[in-house]
Amino acid sequence: MAEKTYETPLCDELEKGPYPSFVTEIKKAAKKTSYAKGVLGLLELSYKEKIGHWKHGGIVGVMGYGGGVIGRYSDCPEKFPEVEHFHTMRINQPAGWFYTSEALRDLCDIWDEHGSGILNMHGSTGDIVFLGTKTAELEPTFADLVAKGWDLGGSGSDVRTPSCCCGMARCEWACYDTMQLCYDLTMHYQDELHRPAFPYKFKFKMAGCPNDCVASIARADLSIIGTWKDDIQMDEGAIAEYAKTLDIAADVISNCPTSCMEWDGKTLKIDNSNCSRCMHCINVMPKALKPGKERGAALLMGAKAPIVQGAQLSSMFVPFLEMKPPYEDLKDFIDAVFDVWGEEGKNRERVGEFIQRVGMGNFLEVIGLEPIPEMIAYPRDNPYIFFEADEEEEEE
Repeated sequence: MAEKTYETPLCDELEKGPYPSFVTEIKKAAKKTSYAKGVLGLLELSYKEKIGHWKHGGIVGVMGYGGGVIGRYSDCPEKFPEVEHFHTMRINQPAGWFYTSEALRDLCDIWDEHGSGILNMHGSTGDIVFLGTKTAELEPTFADLVAKGWDLGGSGSDVRTPSCCCGMARCEWACYDTMQLCYDLTMHYQDELHRPAFPYKFKFKMAGCPNDCVASIARADLSIIGTWKDDIQMDEGAIAEYAKTLDIAADVISNCPTSCMEWDGKTLKIDNSNCSRCMHCINVMPKALKPGKERGAALLMGAKAPIVQGAQLSSMFVPFLEMKPPYEDLKDFIDAVFDVWGEEGKNRERVGEFIQRVGMGNFLEVIGLEPIPEMIAYPRDNPYIFFEADEEEEEE
């Protein structure tokens, strides 16, 4: 029986113009696989009718795992039988997204054999995304991946695949080894990663310095951002060289968010006690300034995109924590958060939303953290604050 072909005039419009087109790439895949032909046909129908034609038809996965596979079905399989099933598989990416050519070939060979051959490198969480396969191919795909040393990532109400910047592998500003921590957390929280048991998803993202190249502060439930405790390191000779070609007053001093820097034309002074570690001065004069020597990370929590409520950024919880294996203090903090949120969180409620609902003070008390000024987002609007007496004071 001859395979169907589909006319795609609306999709064809997306190939016009100077920019690369995903339609062109899917057409290339369609020369080798019927999946891609069905995708083009279904996409054309969606453009024509201005509605989506994918539906969630139930839970699918691999044996022993509750996450890693996102079920996807067409709502018109009689028209496009090639994509009656078009499941997505998330593959746990290596820390820092470092690959060998052999590893990439292995992934492509496995997906060409079992699926559509269409990949997304990478999803917003970081995973390698295999787009499109049938239910019967899930187990064989998983078996071949495991044989080559790969594992599935997170999906659903679980720990999502931890991700990090390249850290010390390529960046001179990294204040801790992001890749080592990413691997450690991935291995330590395997059960939470593969077997959903939370109210909703939980994302770890690790940034080696406050530049936050993985945008953790905007989208991670726990942002682990490299920082330092002591003074910014300065090279006065290099500063003098920059002064010959750079307007330090305009390009550095005037852009300092806390106005902690002074420049008299010859000498640069930094009030490190008021430095917010924004990295601007270091980014502008990298040969003259660099992070201090006492390095670690800050822990921030609560970022997310709009789901139940609007988007929000992470809030400071721990201004500084040493980041050295085996990371026991960090794991104790994470476990305390999991215990209270996992028990008391509502369905599809992210950690940030949970903290807003129960109140920062109540949340801190339960997880065992003392309030500190860095945790404040804005001044209080209630002038009446009542303090609870400690048990020791009551005894006295």
